[in-house]
Amino acid sequence: MFYDVVVVGGGTAGCAAAYMSGKLGLKTLLIEKNIHLGGTITSGLVIPVMKSGNNQINTEFRAELINELKELGGQTTYQDNPAWFNPELAKIALDNLMRKANVEVFFDTHIIAVKIENKNIKKIKLSKEILSVSTDEIDMEKKKLLVSIEARYVVDATGNCEIGKISNCKFLEKDDEFQPVTLRFMMGGIDLNVFSKWLEEYDTDRNVTTIERKNGHVHLSTAYTWDKDRKWALEPIFEDAVKKKILKRYDTNYFQIFTVPGMSGTVAFNCPRIIDYNNSLEITSISKALILARQNIYRYLKFCRVYFPGFENAYISNIADMLGVRASRRIRGKYIYTVEDLKSGKKFDNPAVISDYPVDVHSNKKNGSTLKSYKEYQLPIESLMSDDIDNLFVAGRCLSADYMAQGALRVQSSCFSMGEAVAKYIYSHIK
Repeated sequence: MFYDVVVVGGGTAGCAAAYMSGKLGLKTLLIEKNIHLGGTITSGLVIPVMKSGNNQINTEFRAELINELKELGGQTTYQDNPAWFNPELAKIALDNLMRKANVEVFFDTHIIAVKIENKNIKKIKLSKEILSVSTDEIDMEKKKLLVSIEARYVVDATGNCEIGKISNCKFLEKDDEFQPVTLRFMMGGIDLNVFSKWLEEYDTDRNVTTIERKNGHVHLSTAYTWDKDRKWALEPIFEDAVKKKILKRYDTNYFQIFTVPGMSGTVAFNCPRIIDYNNSLEITSISKALILARQNIYRYLKFCRVYFPGFENAYISNIADMLGVRASRRIRGKYIYTVEDLKSGKKFDNPAVISDYPVDVHSNKKNGSTLKSYKEYQLPIESLMSDDIDNLFVAGRCLSADYMAQGALRVQSSCFSMGEAVAKYIYSHIK
């Protein structure tokens, strides 16, 4: 089984890389450990895809996904951003796009080994639970199908840089360079007309609370954090809930909600943000974070029913299948992008990303987070190339960048651009 490009990880960056590779005529395989594509958008419920400036490049996949979701009724334009997505319909949209680009997709599949010769990945050994493809080796003890595949180029879009790890690549992260993780969820059964009218009057700060009514649908967002960088209208409500022991002080560190296209009466929560157990590379840490987060979610349900008009009959309709991880492994690439590069707006011959998204680094301490904007900046394609393996690229949050610069580049719109840029670069070198 030979491919021009094998993309490992079907999240935002991986889908963009696979789609563009296939569209350019390269024989492409996309390998995903879950049973659907989308990563943070679908499994993580991370919506919307935030805007990252007016001069973005490598945006063809993003535009195609917007159009596909619009056809399915799972997209809306809100606050001048067309990338408000329905996470369930996104699963279908991404399947459709891969089919249109002739991308072969393996679901429920894991990489277990690679064969490296002369600084190139020659073979990838993967395991599949489903015995439905040809094989050159069967592990009868484990009762899993083992398949060896070959590729000219490999794209690691796993987020945690799993292919880089098993390839013994060098990394940049330090032991203390983790950010709080988040487990997103949704509530249904909400009367959005009642809630939006109350919220519109209660919070008049349109930099925090926004509301639009279009074609009979209500679109809204609002937020609160325990940081004292601004006056939050929702603060008295949260303080009262803590006083009455409906919430714990811990629960007030971050709170943000959005409506969801195509899901009437539903609100998505960008919380709870877990300020303990943030080493996303340790099983024990992540397991504790998940348990703690689900307890927080239930307290949020009780809180919303008590304090928010329109939430009287609300219920938890969906809890994300994965934690929202902001920082983990970062590969050492042919170029290590720094926050000084970002601040200066340094130009590069082969930019993969152009963005003005702020340096957004969350902290587990009150008033410790960073959210600072700079002028437009570029990320070079060399920051997406492994320095150790010549045919290995990365795309997504595991890029070659320092901790603070990665805090600006980890967002979904930049991940789309990274994946697309890698595919175009590979195509130019194959052809």
